[in-house]
Amino acid sequence: MDQTPFPTRHEPTDSGPPQVHPTAVVEPGCELGEGVRVGPYCCLSAESQVGAGTVLANGVTLLGRVRIGRDNILHTGCVIGGEPQDISYRGAPTEVVIGDGNVIREGVTINRGSEKEEGRTVLGSHNFLMAACHVAHDCQVQDHITIANGTLLGGHVRVDSHASLSGAVAVHHFVRVGGWSFVAGISRVLQDVPPFMLAEGMPARPRCANLVALRRGGFAQFEIDAIVEAHRLLFRAKVGLAATREILETHQQLLPQVQELLSFIASQQDGRHGRALERRRAA
Repeated sequence: MDQTPFPTRHEPTDSGPPQVHPTAVVEPGCELGEGVRVGPYCCLSAESQVGAGTVLANGVTLLGRVRIGRDNILHTGCVIGGEPQDISYRGAPTEVVIGDGNVIREGVTINRGSEKEEGRTVLGSHNFLMAACHVAHDCQVQDHITIANGTLLGGHVRVDSHASLSGAVAVHHFVRVGGWSFVAGISRVLQDVPPFMLAEGMPARPRCANLVALRRGGFAQFEIDAIVEAHRLLFRAKVGLAATREILETHQQLLPQVQELLSFIASQQDGRHGRALERRRAA
């Protein structure tokens, strides 16, 4: 029996053949790329594909159609590709698509898409999902995102690149979490979280600009100042979108980031219950 330890961090992609532990169950038809390592007691479906250099630690389960890219690490007990937890699902051939360079920690579950959208749940690249997270059917999670322990994404949620969600956050279905935002721990997210904002509470509300992420992300100080002023006008002074746009333009602060923020909020207001993705259900 192969006693080679399985890594817990990313390593350069191996160029050799896949290594499959003798206790793993790999159904005929499953495709394993070069350097893939499949640990003890993993179960991989016939329709699954695993890209080069990806590591599946012990007890990882891939169900149905799952496509995983390169250089990912899936830790103990992950279940990827389970049927959507949606009572309307009738067994359609939906899928999970995962990009490259992700770290998916213990007990994470990512469900396949439903028939209500494109039939696909997507996790992008270079994300870090901590233990016991849940990504429900039809979610679209982009790149460079951190989701901390026990956080739950309801169906059809969108999380834009560079967002971070702290621990034990519950995100309502059809919510969109904007890029470079932060959701504080134990928050109940019922409405869209605007980009560049820090949201917190039950229900979560934008409390301030996400200064830590903006500084770490290399935003210039004049860009940060404009975002901070936009937050003040929108969420403290509450002067409204049109007035906010006019004031910021007057002060030469209507930067691309600010325009993105204003467009996001305009779209949110067109939706239902503060969720832009539900606009089609609006009266």
